[in-house]
Amino acid sequence: MAELSILVTFAVGLAGALVFGYIALRLKLAPIIGYLFAGIVIGPFTPGVVVNRVIAEQFAEIGVILLLFGIGLRFQLRELIAVWRVAIPGALIQSTLSTIALAALLHLLDWSWTSGFILGMAISVASTVVMAVVLAERNDLHTKIGHIAIGWTVVEDILTVALLLLLPIIFAPQRGVEQSVGAVLGMAGFKLACLVAIVVVLGKWLIPWALERIAKTRSRELFTLAVLVLAVGIAVGSAKIFGVSMALGAFLAGLAVGRSEFATRAANNDLPMRDAFAVLFFVSIGMLFDPRSLTQAPLIISVVLFVVIVVKPLAAVLTVRALGQPPATAIPIGAAFSQVGEFSFILGSVAVGLGLISNAGWNALVAASIISIALNPYIYRWARRLASAKMARPVQVNASWRPALNHNRCILVGYGPVGKIVHQLLARRGAEITVIDLNLDATRQLRNAGHAALYGDAQQPGTLMEAGVETAGSLILSADIEDSAEIIMQARLLNPELRVLARCTHLRDAPALRRAGATIVAVGEAEVGVALAEVVTAADQMASGDAAENREAIRRSLYETPLSI
Repeated sequence: MAELSILVTFAVGLAGALVFGYIALRLKLAPIIGYLFAGIVIGPFTPGVVVNRVIAEQFAEIGVILLLFGIGLRFQLRELIAVWRVAIPGALIQSTLSTIALAALLHLLDWSWTSGFILGMAISVASTVVMAVVLAERNDLHTKIGHIAIGWTVVEDILTVALLLLLPIIFAPQRGVEQSVGAVLGMAGFKLACLVAIVVVLGKWLIPWALERIAKTRSRELFTLAVLVLAVGIAVGSAKIFGVSMALGAFLAGLAVGRSEFATRAANNDLPMRDAFAVLFFVSIGMLFDPRSLTQAPLIISVVLFVVIVVKPLAAVLTVRALGQPPATAIPIGAAFSQVGEFSFILGSVAVGLGLISNAGWNALVAASIISIALNPYIYRWARRLASAKMARPVQVNASWRPALNHNRCILVGYGPVGKIVHQLLARRGAEITVIDLNLDATRQLRNAGHAALYGDAQQPGTLMEAGVETAGSLILSADIEDSAEIIMQARLLNPELRVLARCTHLRDAPALRRAGATIVAVGEAEVGVALAEVVTAADQMASGDAAENREAIRRSLYETPLSI
């Protein structure tokens, strides 16, 4: 029965998330809203199917670990350093102002200062996922606005990870009353320092050594398993041995792996499972929401929502302006923070477990999250127009969300014998080439020679994005990959104007590659036949023009369409 309960919870949770996530996207809302509503529908506070909440929360905990591991993998210090003068003080000031504002307002409603501050800290954190989507829609993700906003959220995430560590230490009921907070924090700091030191050592020597040996087996399953073992193993070990949260352990594990050359492949291999369990995390959050709170505590929800969509953005705008940025930068950044997301739920769930906020506070947090995430794209759109109107020279916003193509940039998938020839010829013509290959030695040799090379699986869209497919002019599949059609379709989704040149061995496989979106398909069987035919025509001393026409006629008969560039 326990196994059945686990399977039912897993199946119903994913199915509900799929249905409501699809509905949310059709309504042009963030899919997170759909996942939350799925949790509400299958939760204990609404009629119908009710899944096992305990099991759902265990799945959610896995989601938190994988989510924070993924954030650690993608955490880039150089991006934060570029905007640190704004991002670091901005995050600290805005979070403090938002927290104080909500705590003061809730205190007027007879809340304790502790509960008010904890809930204020939770709503002061924005969702990096929602923000990235909204910024991308307005072509702002890779601009100064996007860099500052994303760097800001990274700082908030770090602060929240630290807070997740401190809350159980300070407020856990098992803490001895004779211990001072200073002593507890001192011991925790020592344990944390030891953990960081161990993770640094692991990340510099042991993890790359182990992943290299697993990678050389060329087994995708083993590599994925190794990534999951690192994420979950370090997270659990951090909690059991060092007494810190598993979330922090997972974040540190991601940082350790992210420093190695295996970061891209690890992030992409881990992505499907991370997405699935992250979805179940949001579903489990929705299960804890009682819809009756909308009528039972409307005032608290209104206060929280007011701080999220008015006070927090205003605090961010004033902070950015005080740090010397123009209104055209400050206003959109402020609007981007008019929502709450992943870390807010993590922090809120921990606070509920410690008894720091009531069910009314939790329900207010979830309700404010749903409403603010739904409104955020519209708030940002309005703020972007307002910012442009205030500029002396309005910002030119492209109608298309995609950045401009660089037709001289090529992504070459595969560095075998054919790939080496293609790379050599393109390099002689001055093309900018990025190689993607699962041969670790080959990618290392290319990087040592000064060429751009990425160790990863091209079948993962994240690898293509890491290679810059969105701005590339051409994608060349020099290897006969089993799932070439899937790679082509994913690349076309990321860059509809991409020119795709694909290779396959058999003529029977060419139509599928063309249907997938390949511009040119070179088939081994056909090209060998053409080469042999050219030898015969050369022996007959045919005129060069006739030879070219004959060659094209042969190709046309083989491919049914001319193979011309």
